[in-house]
Amino acid sequence: MSEPSSRPTVMQAFTGLSHDEMDILAQADRFAQKELYPLSQRMDDDEWWPDQAFPTIGSTGYFGITAPEAYGGSGMDVFTSGLILQAFSRWNHAMALAWVAHENLCLHNILRNANEAQKQKYAPGLCKGTSIGALGLTEPGAGSDALGSMRTTARREGGHYILNGSKIYITNGPVADVLLVYAKTDKDKGAQGISAFIVEKDYPGFKVAQKLVKMGFRGSQTAELVFEDCKVPAENLVGAENNGVKVVMSGLDLERAMISPICLGIAERAFTLALDYSRQRKQFNRPISDFQMIQAKLADMYTWVESMRLFTYQTLRAANVIGEDDGGRGEIHKLTAAGVLYTAETMNKVLNDAVQVHGGTGYIWESEINRLYRSIKLLEIGAGTSEVRKMIIAKELLSS
Repeated sequence: MSEPSSRPTVMQAFTGLSHDEMDILAQADRFAQKELYPLSQRMDDDEWWPDQAFPTIGSTGYFGITAPEAYGGSGMDVFTSGLILQAFSRWNHAMALAWVAHENLCLHNILRNANEAQKQKYAPGLCKGTSIGALGLTEPGAGSDALGSMRTTARREGGHYILNGSKIYITNGPVADVLLVYAKTDKDKGAQGISAFIVEKDYPGFKVAQKLVKMGFRGSQTAELVFEDCKVPAENLVGAENNGVKVVMSGLDLERAMISPICLGIAERAFTLALDYSRQRKQFNRPISDFQMIQAKLADMYTWVESMRLFTYQTLRAANVIGEDDGGRGEIHKLTAAGVLYTAETMNKVLNDAVQVHGGTGYIWESEINRLYRSIKLLEIGAGTSEVRKMIIAKELLSS
């Protein structure tokens, strides 16, 4: 009997994934199709939040991917998180957004920056999905200039910090139990006077001011949060006082890297729907897939999706090796900005053609392709708009 070949399979060479990575993606896809897809229509129709979804995800091992096993995590890497996010985004992109805000923006940032006592207190519940995490950065007057224009303040009073201000567009805000919140502890230092805090929803002075209703990603809960003399224990300061900008910048590069798998998953699903519809829909007694105009759109969509896949995986692999002091500058800063710029804008093209293939059906609110189409703009805005991404790329190019 001949020895098994050590050469990569066609699919491995095609996707750049190992056997194990392909298995992880396939398993996450099956889980998402079974558990998350049935929730997607009601989430979109009613801005509904399924309370048992996070505990189900946690009990299946899909939280705490980058967390050490000692905290209840899997001890894996950012690339693996990206594959899971890609699979979830195919079947329920609203839940996928909630997942990444919890998993990456909150839990992973705590793991990278918190002290041991903080990790032991908060990581296990976040890994189980019994606690929901969120990140509080953007403010009503501070979006693209989130650091320089930040107005939320924190002052030390004895054993507590007192937070005052507000945050807006906070994913998971209405349902979060644990929030990683940024506030200015030294206003005179500007962006260098920002600190990070872990805030629990029951702390005095914290409240959800309003739940925001969105055009897309409905069901992924979004809120304005208010801090009115909110008392946060001093031991919940993450890192050193006035050192929050380091936490922000390292986290932003990872956040951008993790937006690309959402774009890829949505685009993959949209292409599948368009391909299937083109075979089923008949006009002039022929399936519309027989017509060259439709064939051209399918060919374009296929090419765009595959180029998104390559750029997404390249960026995720680079994000795997970001050190604690490496974020916010250099090659990784440029690459993550370029990756999400390309995938978000290319996803826009894929979805536009996918809706066109569906014709009038694609314009109906209840159709799945319409639900996907309404997701486009958020991914060109969140974690720095397309314009900000171009500014980052140009700055890094011109400074090298």
